[in-house]
Amino acid sequence: MNMHSRPADPKKLIKGATGDWEIVIGMEIHAQVTSNSKLFSGASTEFGGEPNSHVSLVDAAMPGMLPVINAECVKQAVRTGLGLKAEIHNRSVFDRKNYFYPDLPQGYQISQYKDPIVGEGVVRVDMPEGPIEVGIERLHLEQDAGKSIHDLSPTQSLVDLNRSGVALMEIVSKPDLRSSEEAKAYVTKLRTILRYLGTCDGDMEKGSLRADVNVSVRKPGEDFGTRCEIKNVNSIRFIGQAVEVEARRQIGILEDGGSIDQETRLFDPGRGETRSMRSKEEAHDYRYFPDPDLLPLEFDDAFVAELKAHLPELPDEKKARFIAEYGLSAYDADVLVAEKATADYYEAAVAHGGAKRDAKAVANWIMGDVSAYANTAGLPVAETHITPAQIAGLVDLIADQTISGKIAKDVLLLIIGEEKHADPRALVEARGMKQVTDTGAIEAAVDAIIAANPDKVAQVIAKPTMLGWFVGQVMKQTGGKANPQAVNDLLKGKLGI
Repeated sequence: MNMHSRPADPKKLIKGATGDWEIVIGMEIHAQVTSNSKLFSGASTEFGGEPNSHVSLVDAAMPGMLPVINAECVKQAVRTGLGLKAEIHNRSVFDRKNYFYPDLPQGYQISQYKDPIVGEGVVRVDMPEGPIEVGIERLHLEQDAGKSIHDLSPTQSLVDLNRSGVALMEIVSKPDLRSSEEAKAYVTKLRTILRYLGTCDGDMEKGSLRADVNVSVRKPGEDFGTRCEIKNVNSIRFIGQAVEVEARRQIGILEDGGSIDQETRLFDPGRGETRSMRSKEEAHDYRYFPDPDLLPLEFDDAFVAELKAHLPELPDEKKARFIAEYGLSAYDADVLVAEKATADYYEAAVAHGGAKRDAKAVANWIMGDVSAYANTAGLPVAETHITPAQIAGLVDLIADQTISGKIAKDVLLLIIGEEKHADPRALVEARGMKQVTDTGAIEAAVDAIIAANPDKVAQVIAKPTMLGWFVGQVMKQTGGKANPQAVNDLLKGKLGI
């Protein structure tokens, strides 16, 4: 491989005994296609059925059974390609990839090799030090294998074919990533795009998204080193750990004068190490050839145009719009668009009842108190019982000075607790929580406290920073309901500060 054009970033280099090393990472993401049935059969793709309950004769590779392509899976692959700003190939070919595996009944996997459905694309990833662009090499459709289960019997391995034949999109990146943080951010962003598109649910715990991580190291400015592939990493945290561990292993070998063997490895999170699985096969070892049971997959530009016309707004576009339309910072917009449901929840609160409210204030409530509650409840923000209408109500009550920000937090605590479905305005009314803005009432409290504390008055005139003590006393006397701004202004006037 030739050197890649991106210059080495000194902050991302790893210190070794013989100088600095640069990590080079490429990813192969296997994303399970969201569809009701499998890639070439009508069997259900539902997760968690009894073993071997979602298996058709095609999936079990019974003699004479022929695969029939699932049009929805094709549409999902094209939608994903469009979401990755990639070229869509109107003609692609399914190949047989031959290898023996106990849970691969056909003895081959139907995949795409030379002619994939989607070609080169790009994913923009925002990092703290600035955005990076990760090239997409290709996206192809293939079948998943079944699952071998080794821990149910002491003497036998059992095979569950429910997953056999489920459609996967293999999304191959270019070796454009240079640190474990970038690798984690890339997978996070890719998962967000897939979820927005509705083409993969991204649930790593259920195996819907798995990553093969290719790691190599080199001295800055040199050619790429030999890579090792870490198979089937199933969490974003583990991806970061696997990259770090594998890079240090390779640096150790190279600094001792050894060389890296190209091989497939497994990451063991418990022991914090990668272990050799097998030496890496080359493409010719799989004896790829076009599957004789399937015609080339062909569609016209109109098919692609129709899918493109109905794509949802994607995270990058939504983020740009939130910044432009709502005046949010890039950070706030990033947090809100990470999950589509949160972004929708936010917009519903900003525009509840047709009125536009202070978009930054709404963002602060959602990212602050509502998120904190959602975390403790173990729920996404949009699935808590706090509604966008209730957030809108709180922001409006503060804006028209009916309550202060501090009282608003008390109102939210009531909504979280015993008043789950209450309208904030009605709640403030019923519980007598309005802040006192009647300057007459506040003035009486101010006068009383000044009269009762002549020694403190002398101190505050000498040292105006003591004003906070007076404000506290007035708030106490008014049950915390006085408008803090009015209290400040009156005190300053009366004390001549």
